[in-house]
Amino acid sequence: MISEQTIATLAALAKSSDEQGILLPEQLAIIYRERWFRLFVPKTQGGLELGLPEGLALEEALARIDGSLGWTVTLCAGASLFTGYLPRQLTDPFFEDPAVCFGGSGAVSGIAKEIPGGYLVNGSWKYATGTPYCTCFTANCKIERAGQLLRDAAGMPLYRSFIFKREEVAIEKDWNAMGLKATASDSFSVTGLTVPADRSFMIDPGAATWPDAIFQYPFLQFAEATLAVNTFGMAQHFLAEFDKLMQHKITSGGFTADRETLMQGRLTMAANHLQKLRARFYSVIEESWAIAVKGEEIPQAILEDITQLSRGLTKSSRELVGDLYPYCGVGATQNGTVINHIFRDIFTASQHLLLNL
Repeated sequence: MISEQTIATLAALAKSSDEQGILLPEQLAIIYRERWFRLFVPKTQGGLELGLPEGLALEEALARIDGSLGWTVTLCAGASLFTGYLPRQLTDPFFEDPAVCFGGSGAVSGIAKEIPGGYLVNGSWKYATGTPYCTCFTANCKIERAGQLLRDAAGMPLYRSFIFKREEVAIEKDWNAMGLKATASDSFSVTGLTVPADRSFMIDPGAATWPDAIFQYPFLQFAEATLAVNTFGMAQHFLAEFDKLMQHKITSGGFTADRETLMQGRLTMAANHLQKLRARFYSVIEESWAIAVKGEEIPQAILEDITQLSRGLTKSSRELVGDLYPYCGVGATQNGTVINHIFRDIFTASQHLLLNL
């Protein structure tokens, strides 16, 4: 899936990337070469056209190498999925750029006023992963008509999604989190922007402009699953580094025999528990994907299972890392250490609302 040489190269760049708070040119060159920002994009637009299980496995592997790397690829590849809900003649030119990168926000924090031929948009959105590399941005806006917000039957404001060109947005470099530093998840805004109607879309299977199964798959469960595998990948990296640290303490005489037995037991228990959760998670993902590929509707019970498994995998990954971290010693609190880097990334990722509902 990812060559050993590529893994080694990316791992060697992670520390510098974290310190600089941005993905480095060498990392981006690999991403563009491997087309990771286009994981689910149709091959006719230069994408990999992966199925969901394959895409999740790749995102997990990237997050295990480095949290910021995996998170950026995951969020930007997720945003590029929206090509499947937009006119092909509109997005085809976007993908002619070898460095194309979609980004944006799921927050509904803009207002789009209906005007002849399109919309007049104002709004600002936080936490747009990969902002420095994004060639276009997607965002959600409430819809205003004749001075009034449109509402559904329950009285909730209706909203649509929009795509903006990079030159149309203002970027505020305000990402200063404790972890996932290299995701460069800055804010962006538009003011008085006229957007043609064909750059507005709905993320809904019924509105898909491509027939591929990935565009018929419910987006909520797609998003939950992609975030879950990122946290799990980071947790796997943590367990590997924890094992290295324990082995060093054992060989250096820093542990008594009883302490060694205790630590090895805790590590084994954590690893086994996460692997069981992972197996269950991917089993249900495979089941749901097989249904989607056949063009059938995924039963609600399976979708609810995916939601619960995604949240459970994320929660267990976070909790097991939190349980083991106090045994790492003061050295693990030092900035610049790999295990501290992973810990900061996991607990920054843990704040994403979608998996904390």
